[in-house]
Amino acid sequence: MQKDIFSYNYTFGFESGETIPSLQITYHHTGNLESDKPVVWICHALTANSNPEEWWDLIVGEGKFLDTKKYRIVCANIIGSCYGSTGPASPDENGVPYLLRFPKVTVRDIVKTLEILRRHLNINHIDLLIGGSIGGFQAIEWSISNPELFTNVVLLACNAKISPWGTAFNESQRMSLYADDTFFRQESAEGGKRGLAAARSTALLSYRSYEGYESGQSEESADFLFANRACTYQVYQGKKLVDRFNAYSYYTLSKSVDSHNVGRGRGGVQNALSGIKAKTLVIGIDSDSLFPVNEQRFLAKHIPGAKYEEISSKFGHDGFLLEHEQITDAISKHFKNFI
Repeated sequence: MQKDIFSYNYTFGFESGETIPSLQITYHHTGNLESDKPVVWICHALTANSNPEEWWDLIVGEGKFLDTKKYRIVCANIIGSCYGSTGPASPDENGVPYLLRFPKVTVRDIVKTLEILRRHLNINHIDLLIGGSIGGFQAIEWSISNPELFTNVVLLACNAKISPWGTAFNESQRMSLYADDTFFRQESAEGGKRGLAAARSTALLSYRSYEGYESGQSEESADFLFANRACTYQVYQGKKLVDRFNAYSYYTLSKSVDSHNVGRGRGGVQNALSGIKAKTLVIGIDSDSLFPVNEQRFLAKHIPGAKYEEISSKFGHDGFLLEHEQITDAISKHFKNFI
């Protein structure tokens, strides 16, 4: 997939009432957007980028389930991220990085940028909208705000409204950022790295499962004195994120997760979900402790005509990234006329 950048040179207003003078949206696409092939729009999760061939390589690519030769595929980097779209590390009108001055971002703000990009690309209909986790948040919001736009929607490992459990995990991660004094100093966009590593360690516990750690991080010796393998794994995962992400973007996007509530201003969650017109498939993961399957069953119950599939995984929430065979089987089962 090829990378492009769209510059929206108009004032962009956020749901909070704050504004920025312009907006940059980085996106990847298959380079065939002028063709008549079916359109697939992929919404990415928290720390991913706009290239699904990198983070969903088991599903997206030439000859794969979402074939880059068969479909017109688009994925946009979300506002607030650090992968090319405007975010906290971007310069303001005076050339100074926003950092903690960057406006508060909601899921609806993210979807607003997707709409701006869609219109720029002259895409008038989307055959398949798909997203997992916060990507699923975007997909639900977009399906509600523009219901005529989509034929098919797949929602993976997400819910209709952020839970207290999810918000508690997010605040615990932000507390790690707060504990790093370089985060509040805002001397550069490189601040908060130690806090970011700790935040990622906390997040990982919500993304994975007991069974996953038991199978992958158990001690090799039955006679160990102090367990250490899971410790080194947490440190490794923290460093891995620090090497590729930004603490200020992490803070901004974690707050955007806390904004998720499709019922806000729409007469409640059930009323909002009832407005979705696309043929919808909701996929839950049996070991997901961050978004338990009862939340996906709720979506399927209240979205008109929606179907529910549950997959089994030892990887917890991250199963939406890793269980490609089960996911593609479920989608194929329900969208035979599209795939």
